Amino acid sequence: MQNNILKFKFGNEDLILETGKLAKQANGSVTVQYGGTVVLVTACMSREIRAGLGFFPLTVEYQEKTYAAGRIPGGFFKREGRPSQSEILAARLVDRPIRPLFPEGLLNDIQVVAIVLSSDGENDPDILAVIGASAALSISDIPFNGPLAACRVARVNNQFILNPTYSELDNSDLDVVVVANSKGVVMLECKSKEIEESEFLEAVKFGFGHLQELISLQEQFQKEIGKKKLEVQYKKIDPDLEKKVEELSKERLLEIYKLTGKEEQEEGVALLSKDLEEKFTPDGHEVADIKTALHEIEKKQVRAKILNENRRIDNRGFKDIRPITCEVAALPRTHGSGIFTRGSTQSLAVTTLGTGEDEQMIEALEGKSYKSFMLHYSFPPFSVGETRPMRGPGRREIGHGALAERALMAVMPSKEKFPYTVRVVSEILESNGSSSMATICAATLSLMDAGVPIKDAVAGVALGLIKEGKKAVILTDITGLEDHFGDMDFKVAGTKKGITAVQMDLKISWVDLDLLDSCLLQAKEGRLFILDKISAALAGPREELSAYAPRIDVIKVNPEKIGGLIGPGGKTIKKIIAETEAKIDIQDDGSVFVASNDPKKSDAAIAMIRAITDDVEVNRIYLGKVKRVTNFGAFCEIAPGKEGLVHVSELAGSFVKNVEDVVKLGDEFKVKVIGIDELGRIKLSKKQVPLENTDS
Repeated sequence: MQNNILKFKFGNEDLILETGKLAKQANGSVTVQYGGTVVLVTACMSREIRAGLGFFPLTVEYQEKTYAAGRIPGGFFKREGRPSQSEILAARLVDRPIRPLFPEGLLNDIQVVAIVLSSDGENDPDILAVIGASAALSISDIPFNGPLAACRVARVNNQFILNPTYSELDNSDLDVVVVANSKGVVMLECKSKEIEESEFLEAVKFGFGHLQELISLQEQFQKEIGKKKLEVQYKKIDPDLEKKVEELSKERLLEIYKLTGKEEQEEGVALLSKDLEEKFTPDGHEVADIKTALHEIEKKQVRAKILNENRRIDNRGFKDIRPITCEVAALPRTHGSGIFTRGSTQSLAVTTLGTGEDEQMIEALEGKSYKSFMLHYSFPPFSVGETRPMRGPGRREIGHGALAERALMAVMPSKEKFPYTVRVVSEILESNGSSSMATICAATLSLMDAGVPIKDAVAGVALGLIKEGKKAVILTDITGLEDHFGDMDFKVAGTKKGITAVQMDLKISWVDLDLLDSCLLQAKEGRLFILDKISAALAGPREELSAYAPRIDVIKVNPEKIGGLIGPGGKTIKKIIAETEAKIDIQDDGSVFVASNDPKKSDAAIAMIRAITDDVEVNRIYLGKVKRVTNFGAFCEIAPGKEGLVHVSELAGSFVKNVEDVVKLGDEFKVKVIGIDELGRIKLSKKQVPLENTDS
């Protein structure tokens, strides 16, 4: 295939799609360039289907090569290692919109790989990876119901910006990723600063409108150079088997769904599946086919009850939220804790406060940065009554944690107001739908319990969708079954003022903007209900930090005095740390953070820092230490590097014949500064120290 290039203006830069030059053995490959950022995206499909496979085997990999930014990796091996969190999130960003656009029943292994070849440090490559995945799949011979397109929308000074740079995002109150096809929206992801629902919808409309030309150009690209789609074998259920399974399971499923507990329902379905297997396997039917048929019958029944009877499986109304309980201060020795339980979903969130030393350093293509707020999500197997190895967080856990972190970022205090590093861990103890939104609610309780001065409480709610033909039903607070058999997972988090985070994923090909508007309004109603429950448990952040949390004081010193505070080779600051056991962090602007669990030790460290950095004041009392004794007086150190003379006439109220009769080397006593001459020499007095300031 000869080189083929598609180029057009897309925001501030030209978007360039090129194929036929790199990775030609892949089923489809393109490079996507925007500014100085280039991403290679390939799509490959296996020729054979793995035996016994019961799911669509799509994998998406996203890699950022450090050479793209002109750097050599750190570490011993000097090469890229396991994916970073940002790479995992970018891979999920590609996976989520393309997954619903593959034909149902396709079971060939498909792998999409995006590699960042060049980075200009201004334009995020994640959007290019999504566009590249669509283009590579569309021109390949892999069955795919595309194309789609993606963009990022920011808002600066009430003006929407298409595909903003990193610096523009820093000044934006909105960061929305919009992925769409020609008919509607396919996927959404948003981080914002308490914006109204109408403002969010306008941003989506802005992005959607700008994507239509790119979608049309991809369609043209596919017609001109695309390969003919392969004839593949799709997994289909035997109609006779499905009919037999339905006859034997329909009534029994209705009885199972009357059970109130998730565990009882799952056990009932498992027993039903076992009975069906014992009946039909002697006839030559595979176990996997029997389970698939039962799955389809379940799906039909759950959806039919909602669409035809206007009731959910648990008999809730479409907008009803399951019973909620909130608890704070659940753990005795943590800095803050909160438990949020909604139905059979439960999150225990624990907040830990640390110092600047605990900040997370992040090395990314755009440069090095530091995080002082982290939220980590944990999903142990017992939360769903399962057994499996526990070997670190998976992609789903990382994605859910990042969503909750985005939702809370908008209300976190500034470093100047609250100079702590904050880590929140959400332990999912039970799960039956939307544990990520439960995490946001539990984290809010935990942060307020810890005394973190968040601007407002944040809650999250997940909505589902059952859509057939023109009929569509929106469900608030979906359960696991409704998520599994439904068409949408639409998560919205925010405060009473507005939205802070959104994530929408579909199992159908698209939803229109009018339906999206309805979802936003229903989500707001549910969010406000949950916020009232949180406020009833704890109205706002506690005024005092936990007794077990470190105390951090911030003092300002003259930046020119920082060198003296640090001392040669760090000698002075190390001495203060050793004597007070306080943690001290010095910033270039003169901010000094002093942290300790003991207020007395913090006060001692602050006093020592002040003595070094403050100018010597006449008439002020200092603690002096005798460093030299002469026949005319004693030289006392009142701060590191600051000495003054106590003349023999100022040592005592009476005549002193011999200085060493009154003071000796190493003695410590309070002295008063009585003068500073034109050469900067400090004159001290022991006898002029008021009686109440002298040692007893």
